[in-house]
Amino acid sequence: MATTTLKESTQVGWRNYLELCKLKVVALIVFTAVVGIFLASPGLPPLDILIFATLGIGLAAGSAAAINHIVDQKIDAVMGRTYNRPLPQGMVSTRDALIFAGAIGILSMLILIFFVNRLTALLTFISLIGYAVVYTMYLKRATPQNIVIGGAAGAAPPLLGWVAVTGQVDPEAFLLFLIIFTWTPPHFWALAIHRADEYRKVDMPMLPVTHGEDYTRLQILLYTILLFVVTLLPFSYGMTGMLYLIGAVLLNLVFLFHAVVLYHSEDAGMPMRTFGYSIVYLMALFALLLIDHYLPFMMQVAAG
Repeated sequence: MATTTLKESTQVGWRNYLELCKLKVVALIVFTAVVGIFLASPGLPPLDILIFATLGIGLAAGSAAAINHIVDQKIDAVMGRTYNRPLPQGMVSTRDALIFAGAIGILSMLILIFFVNRLTALLTFISLIGYAVVYTMYLKRATPQNIVIGGAAGAAPPLLGWVAVTGQVDPEAFLLFLIIFTWTPPHFWALAIHRADEYRKVDMPMLPVTHGEDYTRLQILLYTILLFVVTLLPFSYGMTGMLYLIGAVLLNLVFLFHAVVLYHSEDAGMPMRTFGYSIVYLMALFALLLIDHYLPFMMQVAAG
């Protein structure tokens, strides 16, 4: 019985540490990084680069997320969306969370330095500091433009994946960065509208709190239009083909529909529907980039 209890306690403990890493967010980060790795490769990427770059970038993202939990634990305890996180609930101590974040952060840097390349390690470190320190500790509490400025850190993963293969920042990598950078404000502000009362309660200067929900809805619409334009740039640059163009246009039209309805509608459920679609949108868009990249190769194989 005692052995069973200890085993269950250990499993619960590990789940708490995994929760600190925000696995759903990290999964999306890793997915876009992996797409960047494949897009930078004319054929299949080197297996060692794929494994170690993915692991290093994922661990760095998990470390940044854990630091975010540590810094925000007091406001997390007040907000309904976050009160049951491990730190507010006392399931993990601040000291242990800090050790965990530091350990996986250092491990990520060692992996990237010794098994990928130093530029990827440097850019990943800058992204980690940008999110965990600049955004979480300062921008988040300083300006309603926090998510716009801080979005640069979250937009880095596909660029990091590209640099892991090429060892340099090419224009194509910057276009991938620009897509996520432009996507982040309408994605996050839709959630912020839904959680505006909670942000107001903890005196967090999110855009719906400082400028009102109507203004935020307008900004979501404008950024969605800008995103439409930005996602066409890979085709204009010659990076992608017609499959991506058609798919991107369709995905953007649906996103634009959500933004227009959100702007005009008082439906309380519309912000979360827009938020939910924005996640599907980004995953589908990057999947299209990947499929489009390998379509000529697949056609060649099919032809003989």
